[in-house]
Amino acid sequence: MTANPRLPTTAPARSMRPARTAVAAGLLMLALPLAHAQPTAAPTGKVTVEVVTPKIRKVVFANPPANLIDPETVSRLHEVVKALSEAPEVQVVVFTSATPRFFYNHFDLRQAARFPSVPGDAATPAWVDLVVRLSKAPFISIAAIRGRTRGGGNELSLAMDLRYASREQALFAQPEVGTGIVPGGGGSERLPRLIGRDRALEVILSSQDYDADTAERYGWVTRAVADAELDRYVDAVATRLASFDKAALMAAKAQVNRASLPPDGDLRAAYGEYSHALAWPGFQQRMPRLGKFVAEDGLAVELQLGDYLGKIGP
Repeated sequence: MTANPRLPTTAPARSMRPARTAVAAGLLMLALPLAHAQPTAAPTGKVTVEVVTPKIRKVVFANPPANLIDPETVSRLHEVVKALSEAPEVQVVVFTSATPRFFYNHFDLRQAARFPSVPGDAATPAWVDLVVRLSKAPFISIAAIRGRTRGGGNELSLAMDLRYASREQALFAQPEVGTGIVPGGGGSERLPRLIGRDRALEVILSSQDYDADTAERYGWVTRAVADAELDRYVDAVATRLASFDKAALMAAKAQVNRASLPPDGDLRAAYGEYSHALAWPGFQQRMPRLGKFVAEDGLAVELQLGDYLGKIGP
């Protein structure tokens, strides 16, 4: 199968080293199985696009040890979603991770000032444009969630059409309030529409981790699936949808979007509020305390972030 030259591809994941210094840096600046898919080209970065079938693509993210979302990741994902949207043959796109124990994770806040704007439009954050484009894209997006997805990573998955989660391995959270800031990538706008106002407040205010069964019960994810069956299940859904007429799929998606998506302006406003919150005294005070836990416990902090946020104190 030939590669689509417009699709950015990335390098193989670096070997996973749960070194405390690497984790501290990220936190402190806080049918046929899909496995047979072939990369579109020699990987060159963190986000790899693979051709599964003529109508199905797979987007793989790898930024070990904890899959933090950094400015490069945002730019690459923006390019990928735009390119896939311009490929008329693409009907289904599956998003997954190559880093054990993590799906797309939270923003790397140490690099928050470097998060990009849309090329040629400095007033529009690339993240906002990315999640808006993804929700409205002329393909069906599927998140195959195995591992932790918090903050921006959870907000990215909320922008996707379908979310299937490993019952044993997936964990979800919006941890921003626990660090002293507010969500800015769509969590506050999308969660109330999915799980209701009170549960959205519980999720956002508590900054706690939620397992896949709870997420399924709340309506946060489409379905929780046994880990051993996740890839097979997602592949079956993708294959079935790829067999349908694209015009009908997209028209039905547009109808549901009309009834369910938050206004684009609300997403812009939330990102601005998040950016402003990075200067709040509470955030400046809480992050060094969290950093102390990182220095002592390393990757365990990312693995159990909800618990550690509850230990920081006032």
